[in-house]
Formats: sequence, C-alpha cells, structure tokens
Amino acid sequence: MIRATVLRALVLTAAFTAGLTPVTCLGENSNRLPTKATMELPRELLSLLRQKKMPKYSPIVVRVFKEEAELEVWKRDTTGLFQILKLYPICRWSGDLGPKLQEGDRQAPEGFYTITPELMNPNSNFYLAINVGYPNSFDKANKRDGSLLMIHGDCSSSGCYAMTDEQISEIYSLARDSFLGGQPSFQVQAYPFRMTPANLARHRNNPNFAFWKMLKIGNDHFETTHLEPKVDVCNRLYVFDAKPPPNSPSPLVFNPTDKCPVFVVNPKIARRARWRNNTPTSSNTRNCLKTTCQPRRSTADGTAE
Repeated sequence: MIRATVLRALVLTAAFTAGLTPVTCLGENSNRLPTKATMELPRELLSLLRQKKMPKYSPIVVRVFKEEAELEVWKRDTTGLFQILKLYPICRWSGDLGPKLQEGDRQAPEGFYTITPELMNPNSNFYLAINVGYPNSFDKANKRDGSLLMIHGDCSSSGCYAMTDEQISEIYSLARDSFLGGQPSFQVQAYPFRMTPANLARHRNNPNFAFWKMLKIGNDHFETTHLEPKVDVCNRLYVFDAKPPPNSPSPLVFNPTDKCPVFVVNPKIARRARWRNNTPTSSNTRNCLKTTCQPRRSTADGTAE
C-alpha cells in the first residue's frame, strides 16, 4: 500500500511538472516514470548498505555543505540511528555563502527543508531532480522568495546544487527507496560550510553570522543524537527539538511569525550540543580528497568559475 502510494505520487509529480514552463531546473513532458527514475541501486552501493547494516528501505537524511562542495547521504542503520552512508562531491553550486533571499539572486538555499514524494521530479531537463522545497516556513516568515530550487544532475547550476548524472541517480534512488520503506518525508540540511566553531569564527564578520549560528544548533543536535532533529519556526527563527514544559496541559503550537511558546529542550541533547560548540573540529570524518572538495560555483551562464 505504501509503495503504491509513493509510486502514485511520483507519477502525479511527473504529470504535474509536464504542465509547467521549463524554468531553471524543471521540465520535460511525460506522465510516466522513466527508466532512470526506477533503476536499482548499483551493486557496490547495495554492498555498502549491507556492510554498514543499513536496510535498503530505511530513512535517509541529506546534508549539504557549500564551501566544501560536499553532499552527504546519511541512512538509518539497524540500531535506529543515522550514520553516514556516502559523501558526494558537489559538481556545481551558484552564488556565494549565505541564504537565498529572492527570486533571481542565483543563491543556493541554506536551511532545513522537508522533502516529500511530490517534490521528486523524474522528468527533469537536468536528468533527475529533487526540489528542496524552498521557500519553507522560515523563509516565508522572513519574506524570502524564489522557486524551483533543486538538487539535480547535469552538473550545471543556477541557484541549485548540481551533481553528475551518476551521482543524482544514486541520491534519487536512495530517496525513492526511503519513501517506499514508509518514510513520509526526509530532511535536507543545507549549510554554508562544516559547522565547526573554527569555521564560524572565521566568518564572524559575515552579515549572515547570526543566521549561521542558528543553523549550527540544528547541526549539533543531529551530530549529537544521530537522529533527525524536529524543526519548528516561531518569531522568524528556527527552533530544534522543542518539547512542552513538564506538566504542560496543552501541546506546543508554533506560528512562524508569532512569539515563540514556552518550551524546553531535552537537557542531555542541549548539554552535548553546547559541548560540541566548544569543540574546535567536527567529529565527522572527512573522506574525500582535498582536490575534490573545493567550492565549484557557476557564473551567470552556468559555466565553472
């Protein structure tokens, strides 16, 4: 039943996108799933899943780091925790470090985004595409706009995160299989750089510093717990893993533009996240060569800088 629902959503997405004007990352005209969208994972990746004790259909989390030009796919293993499955060098991203603010600024988004099956585009002009769901409730509350921001193939970017066709084929298939396993959505965490205290200090004079410090809280919650952080928005701010105070008679209600309700965060998570904030380097192991991790942005015509 779940698999039929997911496949139906993908087919409906294909039919919907067929009616759109091909702008930026979206296009082509078909209401059938093409072969590229239903391909099995490569044998080597299936072997890696077995090696890391990650069920094929278990949930995923995607993490993007602009400055290092890296995309990570994390997957839930048999312990119930997320572990890194694979790191992909990003082929191209456009703009500069910092969030997307408005349509046409060619900035790739930064923040926390929720991907549902309807945001998967099997008929993209850029091989395969995953719409990151920009603008989210935080972006809208801060009057940011834009549309059709993707993780896609074809190694060409105009406000998107562009991968090679081979890379997006794997990423798309991992996302599809997580939906087939019952995950209703997965999280994309898009960061300007690895969220270490040293990197933040290096960018302390950037006008986006306060925004990045807020993103670091979500990053630290994830790296501390290896669980997808619960993300809410209130007072035009991100809030992570908020819970009602003890003995609270009612559930929390968040409005992106209203004052935040009184809430608490699990003290164990908060304490460990604060400890990470004072650790000079991330505990996450970098497993790519320096020469493949340099930022590769795009000029206005989509060619490499």
